[in-house]
Amino acid sequence: MPYTIDRLIPGVSIDEADERTRSALASKGFGVLTEIDVAATMKKKLDRDMAPYRILGACNPGMAWEAVGMEPRVGAMLPCNVILRAVEGGVEVSAVDPVASMQAIDNAKLTAVAGQVRDMLKSVVDAI
Repeated sequence: MPYTIDRLIPGVSIDEADERTRSALASKGFGVLTEIDVAATMKKKLDRDMAPYRILGACNPGMAWEAVGMEPRVGAMLPCNVILRAVEGGVEVSAVDPVASMQAIDNAKLTAVAGQVRDMLKSVVDAI
């Protein structure tokens, strides 16, 4: 089972893809709680260079509230990460597939919520 929802955004910089991603996330009720500049971290910690790579930790508060209410420890799998990475020809955007990440939890109601979030994230990725 694929574990990400992916799209190549051709001919854009990582900053432009970041802006478009945040806007698309906001349109579906997601906010960005965390952001990690992986390339800068690798340079600082290991003195290694890599192509631009960012992780945005996105959260839809209503959906998170519902999930945590069903399974209090599900927070260990939140927020929904979206990565942006510079590749040949543009930026690849990959959002976690919540259904794939929730497979370890035996709760049909949570699986249904994860399906709703997956549909929302797919529409976000498609809109970028």
